[in-house]
Amino acid sequence: MRGIRIVPGMPAFDLDPTTMALSFLFGGIGFVAFRYGRKMEQIPPVVLGMALMTYPLFVSSALWLAAIGVCLTGGLWFWRD
Repeated sequence: MRGIRIVPGMPAFDLDPTTMALSFLFGGIGFVAFRYGRKMEQIPPVVLGMALMTYPLFVSSALWLAAIGVCLTGGLWFWRD
């Protein structure tokens, strides 16, 4: 099993460069969406921003990370003003 096990019994933390880069990319998009939603007092960007910031903690595959991130980012585009 690849990765670092921080707490016994928990899934391993993957330090793959692709996974890390995608996590930072979609986490950054989520942070901007969250801040925008809070400033404009709109619920969809706040919720999608929180989802974009937190889902990389639970997904370890780069393919799934990219697929979910594109879908959530597409949701931001779909629910724009």
